[in-house]
Amino acid sequence: MTDLLAGWTREIVDGHPCEFFEPPAPSEHAYVVLYLHGVHLATLGGNEVYTREFARHGLRAIVPMTRRSWWADRICPEFDATITAQQYVLDRVLPVVQKRWGATPPRVALLGTSMGGQGALRFSFKFPDRFPIVAALSPAIDYQLRFYEDEDDPLPMMYDSPETARQDTATLHVHPLNWPRHIWFCCDPADHRWHESAERLRSKLAALGIPYECDLTSEAGGHGWTYYNDMAPRAVGFLMECLERERLRIV
Repeated sequence: MTDLLAGWTREIVDGHPCEFFEPPAPSEHAYVVLYLHGVHLATLGGNEVYTREFARHGLRAIVPMTRRSWWADRICPEFDATITAQQYVLDRVLPVVQKRWGATPPRVALLGTSMGGQGALRFSFKFPDRFPIVAALSPAIDYQLRFYEDEDDPLPMMYDSPETARQDTATLHVHPLNWPRHIWFCCDPADHRWHESAERLRSKLAALGIPYECDLTSEAGGHGWTYYNDMAPRAVGFLMECLERERLRIV
C-alpha cells in the first residue's frame, strides 16, 4: 500500500482497511469527505494534491477500501462474503464517522473517481437525504461495458448479465421527485470509455429539471490521476461550498 502523508492514518474498520485524514486546522463544523476509490484501488493517503485541498478547507476525510466491489449493494467475493460495499459504507463506515468526528448527514459529502465516481453518484441518488452533496470525477457510470473484459473481474459474480448490471447504474437510480440537492460531475472528452455515459446522465438530469453542475469539456489527460488531480480544486471547492450551504439551509 502507498506510504501515508502527514495527517493520514490507516485503520481496520470491521475487518477492512480505511484511511482517515485529520487536517491541521479542522473545520469547526465537523465537515467530512467520504471518498470512494476507483477500480485500480488507489486511495488518497499518498496523494499530495487532495491532501493539500482537504487541509486548505479544513476537511476531514475517510477512505474505505472495498476492492472491485463497484460500491454496489451486491456481494462481491473479493471484498466480503457477507456484506455488500453499500451496506459496509452505510452500516459500518458512517457510524465510525459519527463516533470519531461527530459528523452526521448532511455534513458528510461524497467524492469519487472512476468506479468510485459512479458509486458516489449512485449512493447520492439512492439516498439523497443521507448524501445531498456529491462530486464525481470521470464516473464509470455504464460499468456493464466491463462485464466480459477480464476473466477474473468480479462483475459476473455480482450480476447475472450486463443488462442486470445496467439496471443498477447511477443513471437508472435517478428519481424524478427526490434527488440530492448538490450534484457535480466531470469527465474529460478524451475519456472515450466513460464520457458518453456522463453525457447521458447530464441529459437525463436536464430533461427532469434536476439541478446539477458538470464539466464535460475540460481536457487534462483523459482518464486517470492527471485529470483527477487537475480537477481537484474544483471538486473539493464544490464540496466545501455545498457543505456551507447545507449548514445555513433553512429547512
